[in-house]
Amino acid sequence: MRIVIAGGHGQIALRLERLLSARGFEVAGIIRRAEQGDDLRDAGAEPVLLDLESATVEQVAAHLQGADAAVFAAGAGPGSGAARKDTVDKGAAVLFADAAVRAGVRRFLVVSSMGADPNHQGDEVFDVYLRAKGEADAHVTRQDALDWTILRPGALTDDAGTGLVRLEAHTGRGPIPRDDVAAVLAELLDTPATAGLTLELISGSTPVSVAVKSVAGN
Repeated sequence: MRIVIAGGHGQIALRLERLLSARGFEVAGIIRRAEQGDDLRDAGAEPVLLDLESATVEQVAAHLQGADAAVFAAGAGPGSGAARKDTVDKGAAVLFADAAVRAGVRRFLVVSSMGADPNHQGDEVFDVYLRAKGEADAHVTRQDALDWTILRPGALTDDAGTGLVRLEAHTGRGPIPRDDVAAVLAELLDTPATAGLTLELISGSTPVSVAVKSVAGN
């Protein structure tokens, strides 16, 4: 199984790459800077050098050819301004989804954000971010050619993962270690019955595999 991850050098993506490569998957991560490549190789992933802010749909689709699933885990990052929320958090996500459709990759996961809403009001950078993520999610969910799952984690932490989560359509706010976000993504990739779901994720008391099976209806 080949998985292509946008935002391949991100903190969640690197964790996910390690998990997937350990499970024997073939993993590729899209990165913007060549010097990030060694970190991906250390995680067991193949680095793909491509700037999603300037690439065409055709260029991205070429790297998605033959993949079994695609994961959008890119983000402009907390230090970026409003303009890059639009070009990365929205624009790159839309581009990646359109490229997946073009390449015939049906399984599509999005790392979104709790509170993402295309109708979110406000002009602060975080308001723009939540609106951009919401607009990107809305675009993805309109694609009939994608078996999409939207994952909206709560406040991300670098605490060690516990493997215990709360994964539901609406959880309320709360923290979640990046380790556990990656573990849930890996399990979602293994659970196609979660297609068509938008899920919130925070720390909880349910083992990851059980939580994913539960939302899948198993």
